[in-house]
Amino acid sequence: MLMSFPYHLYLVISEESCAGRKITDVAEKAISGGVDIVQLREKKLTSKAFIKNALDLQEVLQKYNVPLIINDDIEVAKAIGAFGIHVGNNDMPPTEIKKSWKKSHCLGYSIEYLEQLETEETKVSDYLGVSPVFSTSTKTDTVTEWGLEGISKIRTLTTKPLVAIGSMKKENAYDVIKAGADCIAVVSAICQAKEPEQAAWELRNQIEKAL
Repeated sequence: MLMSFPYHLYLVISEESCAGRKITDVAEKAISGGVDIVQLREKKLTSKAFIKNALDLQEVLQKYNVPLIINDDIEVAKAIGAFGIHVGNNDMPPTEIKKSWKKSHCLGYSIEYLEQLETEETKVSDYLGVSPVFSTSTKTDTVTEWGLEGISKIRTLTTKPLVAIGSMKKENAYDVIKAGADCIAVVSAICQAKEPEQAAWELRNQIEKAL
């Protein structure tokens, strides 16, 4: 894995996923449990509300030196000086992001089919999201459900850091890392957990066993 991406437990959070709880509270507890990078994904908010949530979250994350990634909105990412941005195959291409946001420290790009590994978009990206590893209700436009075999296959084809996305939970975290992922991205398993800190700790424990 590249030293520029030393993260293993990645929280993907939104106002909606926290179901009435403050995203800052959920994130802070998750960090206490072992989350070491956070992505804010707000598909249903206005830009103004997205920026407010991002600034509130960034203030908390900075206390713990945890980086903030913005999902698919370069204007929000630039406005708050985020650590980086994550995009999918149907979002703004990574090559365009590299040209228009030179201060980005980290650019994530989701891989939905193997041919993407050969594109310029993948080459300029800092890490690859393997999405989804398993189908999930939080993402309904799935192209490929990779499974453990898909992670292993991609691992043989690239040296870029791999972030596993899609139905990640403590029951499969060990196997996903063993299959070749460097990091696991989690939404529901932490955001909807009664105790986000405990949920994050259990996930982190499985990851550390597998590394």
